Amino acid sequence: MTGLTVVSVAYPFAAVGPDAVGGAEQVLSALDRALVAAGHASIVLACEGSAVAGHLVALPAPAGVLDEAARAGVQDAVRRALAEALLRHRVDVVHLHGVDFHAYLPPPGPPALATMHLPPDWYPRAALAPARPDTWLHGVSVHQHARLRELVPPDRLLPPIGNGVAVAAFGAACRARRSYALMLGRICPEKGQHLAIEAARIAGVSLLIAGAVFPYPAHRQYWEKEVAPRLDRRRRCVGPLGFARKCRLLAGARCLLVPSLAEETSSLVAMEALASGTPVIAFPAGALADIVEPGRTGFLVGDAAEMAAAIGRTDRIDPTSCRQAARQRFDLARTIAAYLDRYRALAATALAAAAC
Repeated sequence: MTGLTVVSVAYPFAAVGPDAVGGAEQVLSALDRALVAAGHASIVLACEGSAVAGHLVALPAPAGVLDEAARAGVQDAVRRALAEALLRHRVDVVHLHGVDFHAYLPPPGPPALATMHLPPDWYPRAALAPARPDTWLHGVSVHQHARLRELVPPDRLLPPIGNGVAVAAFGAACRARRSYALMLGRICPEKGQHLAIEAARIAGVSLLIAGAVFPYPAHRQYWEKEVAPRLDRRRRCVGPLGFARKCRLLAGARCLLVPSLAEETSSLVAMEALASGTPVIAFPAGALADIVEPGRTGFLVGDAAEMAAAIGRTDRIDPTSCRQAARQRFDLARTIAAYLDRYRALAATALAAAAC
């Protein structure tokens, strides 16, 4: 088979690139770079301000609060941009990454693959059983796949492709540890930043919270009422991070805190911490229970008080064990190879069907 042309459609409200905050955007960015490096054509539909290796079709970034009207306007722009891309290019696969992918599924044509980056319950039931032919869904972890099997018709569900991280990039940043705990991620209720602050306060350690507050009403309210009032001189928010600074902070942190209140489908930041030799203290929410190996790469805890106690035990975790686990279990190269194989298989199936 000759080179592929893959159209990747990002969640249209978050920028894609090496410095992306969200997991879906980071995965898309890695796949875009890998496609170009392998000699394939990569067309990325993503919001203004994105940085891609292939060809960017920039979508308008909505101003102000992301209410229903703003969402509908952007989703309409995605539908138009995707239709134009399919007219202008011979596309082999359309790869959709957004939680709202069902709102802009293209008309029948090239095979479409939707990666379910978020908990299955966050998607409308119509999205889990798309009417469009040649449309498949898959998850990002074995844990999530088990749940998807209960909700998605078997003829539409493909095996999961686990997330991975560029392990070597983080391992190279390792340096002397400092005393602060670290939390990375979007600042929103389900991530539990207020619990990380409480755990750090009980443990008497400094905490750096890195992440962005997206312009959703619930996210802004959470920041203003639950997070900002709890910050002090030792518990600080440093805003969103670029990749280089994220590597430095992970390498220097005493531990990473992941007090997630949602059923996590994966956790790139936990994998990045382990690649940096930094132990992870997390709630056993969804796939986090499979990522953290208690006593070897971190601790699984039930509340802020247990998280605080675990912070005091992080010196028992060998950084080498964390890095070894990341190399063995979460290397991005395996993720990339699995996606490229899936693209080829979908394209070959479509080609064979067209020849019949």
